[in-house]
Amino acid sequence: MAPLHVGDIGLVNLSLIAAVSGIFYIAYKVVYNVLFHPLRSFPGPISHRISNVPRAIQMMRGHLPFHVADLHREYGPVVRIAPDELAFSDPQAWKDIYGHRAPGQEEFAKHKGFYRPFDAMPTSIISDPREEHSAVRRQLAHGFSDRSMRGQEPIIGEYVDLLVQRLHANAEGGKKAVNMREWLNWTTFDIIGDLGFGSSFGMLASSDYHPWVKLIVQTVKQSGQLQALINVGLRPVVQFLSRNGFLKSRDEHRALVRNKLSQRIEMGAERPDLIEGLIATHKKDEKAMPFPKLAINAGTLIVAGSETTATLLSGAIYLLTAYPETLSKLTHEVRSSFSDDKEITLFSVANLHYMLACINESFRRYPPVAFGMPRQVPKGGAQVAGHFIPEDTVTAVWQYAANHDPNNWKDPMGFHPERFMGDPGFKTDKLDALQPFSVGPRNCIGRNLAYAEMRLILAKIIYNFDLTLADESRNWLEGQKAYILWEKPALDVYLTPAVHS
Repeated sequence: MAPLHVGDIGLVNLSLIAAVSGIFYIAYKVVYNVLFHPLRSFPGPISHRISNVPRAIQMMRGHLPFHVADLHREYGPVVRIAPDELAFSDPQAWKDIYGHRAPGQEEFAKHKGFYRPFDAMPTSIISDPREEHSAVRRQLAHGFSDRSMRGQEPIIGEYVDLLVQRLHANAEGGKKAVNMREWLNWTTFDIIGDLGFGSSFGMLASSDYHPWVKLIVQTVKQSGQLQALINVGLRPVVQFLSRNGFLKSRDEHRALVRNKLSQRIEMGAERPDLIEGLIATHKKDEKAMPFPKLAINAGTLIVAGSETTATLLSGAIYLLTAYPETLSKLTHEVRSSFSDDKEITLFSVANLHYMLACINESFRRYPPVAFGMPRQVPKGGAQVAGHFIPEDTVTAVWQYAANHDPNNWKDPMGFHPERFMGDPGFKTDKLDALQPFSVGPRNCIGRNLAYAEMRLILAKIIYNFDLTLADESRNWLEGQKAYILWEKPALDVYLTPAVHS
């Protein structure tokens, strides 16, 4: 063995010092996070109070929303799920975190690590600072107005009628189960393609996924996994992957958005669609709405206006077919309200009150966004659900957890639309715990359109078909994973053409 030189000994000593220093730093962080951190008084597993790693592992596995729900059941309505992060299930937290603030009070800012994982990423209506968000929302408001919805009605109705036609053709009179997850996805993406870019993706006509939609699904899952890396301090790695072309599905998705958007701008004609206001601003003043910002907002609307709607409808159809008595009551309401399919429109379905209760209960049991949308406590700290929270703490109400908390709901794992109909058996329910579109100045601008579209699609299906869940989909909810949005398996349902008296 060759003798060690003085330089080698120095190198060994430096390595030893570095290793010992690292161990001491880790030990210091553990002691600080548990005993001296400003959040030390809030309950949670010791592993989560020490490190972000347990949270990140659950995120990578697609189990984080269910894990947070379990933590709430064990520790109560406020839980420390990471050294600097608190999860809430108390309904008051919706108002305190996301609601309007009193004059002079700073809002809870969007958590940059979640909403802007890449420094070069333009902001959108979801991640804009307060003043920019207000401007973009005003520009989008026309596309979501009641007047625009009336102009959009024949566009949406055409695709829903095509859905019914295609289901009749593929269900073979109820002899063959159809995958409703796919048909609902194809419908909502075709609708949002037309409302967003002036032409559909052609999926209902082709009975197949457009490559772009496959990219969106891949990108959503990828985004959840990247969030896990950011949570454990690997944001520089995520930035490196972004700069060097390793996130191909995301980059391809953005390229397709830009191309489709360019085609929509070249159409020239005004349409009652969702982005007419943004395009008008872009044409008038490119500094006020540069093309990259226009594109990222258009891409955001595509995902928010299609995947979430299809997810809720998939959940609703599963839950209704899994609870035949509830489906029977809803079927009676729909078929007794209309004497002909043509009477079912985007606006006439507003009179279906039991259907609205079924949709809300589906939102509760199967929220399209199961996660918490994180905000940071402003300077000086703030009160949330009766607790003083130090500044810079990451806070959120986790929808799946709040929607299944027994402190908020009687029989939270059941399916009871009656709780939204004033049934005295559910008088202890805290209905304001359910906020699928969030609250406050940044609530979802598409709420009214989404409710109308969901009611129309569901009413048309139930009016035209008797639904029976296929055996292979009996346990559809079990084992599903959530990467910000859900990774949904096939939902096989038998559709028998309805017989109307």
